[in-house]
Amino acid sequence: MISKPKGTYDVYGLEARRWVKIEEVIRKVCGLFNYQEIRTPIFESSEVFHRDQNDTSDMVTKETYDFKDRSDRSITLRPEGTAGVARAYIENKLYVENPVNKLFYIGQMFRYERPQKGRNRQFSQFGVEALGSNSPLIDVEVISLGATLIRSLGLKDVTVKINSLGDKESRDNYKKVLVEHFSKYKDDLCSDCLNRLEKNPLRILDCKVDRDKEFFKSAPKINNYLNEYSKNRFNEVLKELDQIDLKYVVDDNLVRGLDYYSHTVFELEVNIPEFGAQNVIGAGGRYDDLISDLGGPKTDGVGMAFGLERLLLASEYSGKALAKENAIHAYFIALGDNARCEAMKIMNVCRIGGLSCDMDYMGSGLKSQFKKADKNNARFTLILGDEELNEFKINVKDNLTDEQERISLYDCYPYMINKLNKASACASCHLKGDNDEKND
Repeated sequence: MISKPKGTYDVYGLEARRWVKIEEVIRKVCGLFNYQEIRTPIFESSEVFHRDQNDTSDMVTKETYDFKDRSDRSITLRPEGTAGVARAYIENKLYVENPVNKLFYIGQMFRYERPQKGRNRQFSQFGVEALGSNSPLIDVEVISLGATLIRSLGLKDVTVKINSLGDKESRDNYKKVLVEHFSKYKDDLCSDCLNRLEKNPLRILDCKVDRDKEFFKSAPKINNYLNEYSKNRFNEVLKELDQIDLKYVVDDNLVRGLDYYSHTVFELEVNIPEFGAQNVIGAGGRYDDLISDLGGPKTDGVGMAFGLERLLLASEYSGKALAKENAIHAYFIALGDNARCEAMKIMNVCRIGGLSCDMDYMGSGLKSQFKKADKNNARFTLILGDEELNEFKINVKDNLTDEQERISLYDCYPYMINKLNKASACASCHLKGDNDEKND
């Protein structure tokens, strides 16, 4: 038997409906903030992701799927969405039509890492990118969009962890003191951090191996090395977060896992006991040099990304049902070949009119077909045999009210539509009544 590759998974049934629902919520929230969807290729030229030999992030150095195509071109399966969006922004000259582009994407990403619950080698990522503005307000808007999405999924306890990496001058000054500090402890650094010490000392602060050691805790903090511009900018971001009442914690060690960030970096956390210490559900930051590094014009940008698997797990652990069991409007029980042919014609009319329908295609008996109607949670069960067919009638059961009637075959669609409309109107009346009582 051929099995799926390690770190991949199949999605079907109720789980597939949960995926559809979460994507609907994402698109709705992005619409509220006026972000437009962009779709980029699943694979790109390798230089889109492998741009800088000093990039020490695990994603770039250890986790990408790289290969040569049949024309000996170096290709990489996308490990994240931002770089591909940046390439598309440059190639399609999106900056010509709009000075500020607010974009979002939903797509498959690939990283060769150790699979664990909620983290796979093939995974789905949702992200937003706001390109063209250096305003602290748009940093706050991106963070607010992330918090709004989390709350829209029923997860209420959201905390923002935030830090500033400052501009290039601030980072260069800070790197010097970091090298001076960590050079005293070379014998105690892990192999990755020894490499980072030479290439990008900021990344040492993201280490999961050394972070609990005393010399790590006593490392200089970047906030003490920000120049005036960087300090003022960061304070403006914090002030605006206060204005929208979004709680945050300033984390001096937060640097994020990718090397192109500058100024604002942040993580969004949810309080879910099952996640333990791994409660980060989304993250991002500002990148003011990425577009120019890829050959485009100098462009300010800020972005954020979520793993959809993590969002779905968070929703599941919090008891928030994103989707229900499958339910259809009508299930047709047809007994005999002639009845099945007639049922197919009626279903076609109903489907064109917007009603979901199904029937048995295996020639099953009456009892078995009733079970299938129940399994599909059908609102109506319609029974058609030779006797009904001769009279041009059909038996209809409303499974919500248990009412049963024999109606004309011509009346199937209008009968069900009328019933559904009445139920909808009734629900609206009840809702209005409840609201009236509240208003009183």
